[in-house]
Amino acid sequence: MSPAALTTAAVVLGTLGALLFTRVGADLVFAGALTALLVTGVVTPHDALVGFGNQGLVTVGVLYLVAAGMRETGAIYWIGQRVLGRPRSPASAQLRVMLPVGLVSAFLNNTPVVAIMIPTVHDWAKKHGISPSRLLLPLSYAAILGGSVTLIGTSTNLIVNGLLIEHTGTGLGIFALAWVGVPTAIVGILATLVLAPWLLPDRTPVLERLDNAREYAVELTVEPGGPVVGRTIEQAGLRHLGHVYLAEIERSGRVLPAVSPDEVLAGGDRLVFVGVVDSIVDLQRVPGLLPAPDQLFKLDGPRSRRTLVEAVVSDSCPIVGRTIREGRFRSHYDAVVIAVARNNERVHRKIGDIVLRAGDTLLLETRPDFVARQRNARDFYLISNVEDSQPPRFDRAPVAAAILVAMVVTVALGWLPLVTASLTAAALMVLSRALPGPSARRAIDWSVLIVIGASLGIGQAMTGSGLAGTVADALGAVAGNHPMANLVVLYLATTLFTALITNSAAAVLMYPVASTMAAHLHASVLPFAVALMLAASASFATPIGYQTNLMVLGPGGYRYADFLRIGIPVTIVTALTALLLVPQVWPFFPHP
Repeated sequence: MSPAALTTAAVVLGTLGALLFTRVGADLVFAGALTALLVTGVVTPHDALVGFGNQGLVTVGVLYLVAAGMRETGAIYWIGQRVLGRPRSPASAQLRVMLPVGLVSAFLNNTPVVAIMIPTVHDWAKKHGISPSRLLLPLSYAAILGGSVTLIGTSTNLIVNGLLIEHTGTGLGIFALAWVGVPTAIVGILATLVLAPWLLPDRTPVLERLDNAREYAVELTVEPGGPVVGRTIEQAGLRHLGHVYLAEIERSGRVLPAVSPDEVLAGGDRLVFVGVVDSIVDLQRVPGLLPAPDQLFKLDGPRSRRTLVEAVVSDSCPIVGRTIREGRFRSHYDAVVIAVARNNERVHRKIGDIVLRAGDTLLLETRPDFVARQRNARDFYLISNVEDSQPPRFDRAPVAAAILVAMVVTVALGWLPLVTASLTAAALMVLSRALPGPSARRAIDWSVLIVIGASLGIGQAMTGSGLAGTVADALGAVAGNHPMANLVVLYLATTLFTALITNSAAAVLMYPVASTMAAHLHASVLPFAVALMLAASASFATPIGYQTNLMVLGPGGYRYADFLRIGIPVTIVTALTALLLVPQVWPFFPHP
């Protein structure tokens, strides 16, 4: 090998080592590796930075905004609640989770889909007496499999397609992968369902083991004319809520304790829920329920621009010893008390009539700058934001859904290129106020984009230095001159690679190898590129290979061995399906 190839190999091996044996973030590792190649002269500044202008990378970044619009409006939450329904068994529950998640992941980046669905599936599992560990790993697998069905389902597909366009001048259509992706997804889902009773653990997550959690009593009002009016407690999804329960209903001055699940809700009903703060946040995502305190609506700005804050009252707070109403809490702090926790005891009074004591923990709804304004005040011992507690913009949900559908349709019909359609959809999300500007800035995962962009620069180094050709020759020596054998070797090598590093980086680094293989065989690059897309996403056996696996690791209470136990068989059956179908759809030597 040339000195440049040896340097590139050393950098790539060093990158793998840093990812496996250190806790340094992947974005820093890849950026450092690209810098090393630039400093040593292996790549020019143009080749090192050209990846950050790749169409696929831009599309990935823009689709984060589209997914954020669906999340901010509650559209995905609404889909989850409506579709999941009532399972008859753990297998039925797994199927109810995997099918809709796989479908949604085909059209939205699967990482934000899983982020949104984890709390939904977790609470839904608790409602029906099913361990979340039985459902969260299938949730991740369904997102991975669904992302392989369309071009926009995962960043891996977009990046490889962008490289394909640069290499050949043409790319794949938005639904081209479906010929292989749909059968592979079906086989993967069926394999998971068959293996789950024996191989999926029944574990208790860390959060479930906490005792003496702080509980709040929160009053919510049924919105007159809202979607839950005329429905029973059961039908409205307000029974078996996990870590929160409906304690009583106040209707026309009459209190209904020990509420029956068949009780029909009426507009104006005041519902008293008791539970931990995370479950209280989930209640905000139920369409048709509004905060009960009348003073709440006197705060400036819409509710979607507010957040929840926990604050512990100090003994020097001027309102101690007075009721919340007498102390004019809202006027004094520009915040509204929606619940009070006191020594794990429920305070049986209206919010405004509660006499505050030092040590009371208040759940406040206020503007996001409350913590900054009160951080140094002596009125509170401790103040902290409640994460992801801004209420969804339900009124914008139909708009967000329409924008997503329009984007998919325009690309599918060939009216607009994918990058143009996704940029337009993201702009419409912001212009229609489905996604506020500050939320749009936070929605983009810059670390992922840095990893992809830097990986593309490293891929340029592998090609230019001749390392890609050397690796391709080595793999080709194992496979011989048979195209199918080369495809199998490429798939297995990529699967192993993606189990060790991120899926996008594995795809980018292996693409030069795939294209060199095709060139040596004088074959079409398409079957190799598609196999690369599928293999780079088929990371079922380790939690570090795919971000969605890592996301369910803690909430599901899993161990690394759990992924190996069920992930290896799922990897095998999906690999066999993909490898059998890819050459049938994209021949190695297509007829002219």
